[in-house]
Amino acid sequence: MKDGLVLILGATSAIAEATARLYAKDGASLALVGRDPSRLAAVAADLRARGAAQVETHEADLAARPAPARDLADWVAGRPAQAILLLYGTLGDQARAETDIDYAREVLAVNFVSAAEWCLVAAGLLEAQGSGALVVVGSVAGDRGRQSNYVYGAAKAGLGVLVQGLAHRLSLRRSGARAVLVKPGFVDTPMTDHLPKGGPLWSKPETVAEAVRAAASSGGPVRYAPGWWRLVMLAIRLAPASMFHRRPL
Repeated sequence: MKDGLVLILGATSAIAEATARLYAKDGASLALVGRDPSRLAAVAADLRARGAAQVETHEADLAARPAPARDLADWVAGRPAQAILLLYGTLGDQARAETDIDYAREVLAVNFVSAAEWCLVAAGLLEAQGSGALVVVGSVAGDRGRQSNYVYGAAKAGLGVLVQGLAHRLSLRRSGARAVLVKPGFVDTPMTDHLPKGGPLWSKPETVAEAVRAAASSGGPVRYAPGWWRLVMLAIRLAPASMFHRRPL
């Protein structure tokens, strides 16, 4: 469905904004959901200037919504959706999460529990519609537990399995809808401002945005962004524990 609504959950993230610009260039109709009304308004104005046919905004804390099915139905408002994009999350502080269990619970709740709820509802909506793509940004951090970010990685691993399961379900039922997991590596965004950057492993939000847009159109249930991360993570997954556990990754 080329001309339907594009609903973006977490629309003020750097990756979401870059993705929305790609859709705006093609004259898409966009519905943006995020916590910060001033940022939503600024992003919406930019997208209109870039050619979006229509842009609407909805202020919401996606990690704290008690009725995702009702909210999603309200935002779609009976219109056909060509894509529902879930592009929010928080990296969190691994060191703090190791000792502050309430904080660890919050990181897990944002990155897995709330995201999973939206995914389940979105998949159901698209399946009933008989078309459209659910595209979810996960992370290569979910491919193998590493001491530097295993709380975040655990949440992304769980989300990844859920999205792959949804993709399998939608395919077997021949529903016409699809679910795709996009797994970026290191991305230069405000979420990673505290990390040292530079080198060949770092990408820009625009690179991931291209992968999200492509995933919404065609392809398999898992897409790495950039694609060479598939080989990097294959090597990391296959590394024996006796070697892997001697390196502070």
